[in-house]
Amino acid sequence: MRSCTRLKHFVNDGGPLILDGGLATELEAQGFNLQVDPLWNARLLHTNPQAIRDVHYRFLLSGADVITTATYQASIRGFIKYLGLTSEQAGELLMSGVHLARETVKKCLSDSNLTGQRCPFVAASVGPYGAFLHDGSEYSGCYADEMSIEELKVWHRPQMESLVTAEPDLIAFETIPSIKEAEALMELLREFPNSKAWLSFSCKDGKCISDGSPFTAAVQLTNRSQQLVAVGVNCCSPRLVEPLLDSAMSLLSPDLCWVVYPNSGEEWDTEHGWQTSTTSSSISKLFPTWVKQGAALIGGCCRVGPAEIAELQQQVKGRGGFQAAAAAH
Repeated sequence: MRSCTRLKHFVNDGGPLILDGGLATELEAQGFNLQVDPLWNARLLHTNPQAIRDVHYRFLLSGADVITTATYQASIRGFIKYLGLTSEQAGELLMSGVHLARETVKKCLSDSNLTGQRCPFVAASVGPYGAFLHDGSEYSGCYADEMSIEELKVWHRPQMESLVTAEPDLIAFETIPSIKEAEALMELLREFPNSKAWLSFSCKDGKCISDGSPFTAAVQLTNRSQQLVAVGVNCCSPRLVEPLLDSAMSLLSPDLCWVVYPNSGEEWDTEHGWQTSTTSSSISKLFPTWVKQGAALIGGCCRVGPAEIAELQQQVKGRGGFQAAAAAH
């Protein structure tokens, strides 16, 4: 496995960290209708925080080493517009996403009565501007053509200020569709010099991110940041991960590792919902290949549940890697 100097603070045992799966997927399985909600699962931070705790808990018991907060589609402006909150209240609600995750980690470790195990990490999710637009543009990045880097920084800054104040272990810049937005986030990250982050792109095929830019160009861009610990892809089909990583393998800085957490491989149809794809592949089957390619953070996105995360953690154990904090529960 690739040696990643910046990730050694988080990975000490030579094996990959296992991320959680689709938070919204599990919430929808519990009967919550999120697809039409412009706040998506972030609304539940306000209306039903216990439901979020419960899903975090299930992923931890399945062996997740990192849980990601329910803040992907959260924003100060969105909370003001759709919940009628003040700016201060909106900031506090964003921070609560980190606090909920931290509290759940503490409860899981206490309930499991484990000693000597490393505490799972909390990654604060920061979605693209397109997530706020709620029009699917996080999979095209088309809005970036009409925005400057400074305008994108202005949009993201309030969310970053709140999340960093809550002190997560990492920031997760997720499903970023464009080179321009990635550059804006990297510049913004420098305003928070004590924070570390990963940056994962949404991709349209095995060579390009969603705005059509080569994945190689995206990786070269991230090499310029001293605060990123990993770069990679999320919410794409599992079958795209290997060619994407292969295309940029020689360009990846020795200080960075890959982060990969694709969806289940199913395809979203606006009329019929998630549809099984004949070309989809199980993330557990492809997991060994991603590890060989140097992936140090591996998990799942939409339609990936605790059972699939447990399968990944079992493979880590089989490879002699570290034990998950709650695997023995």
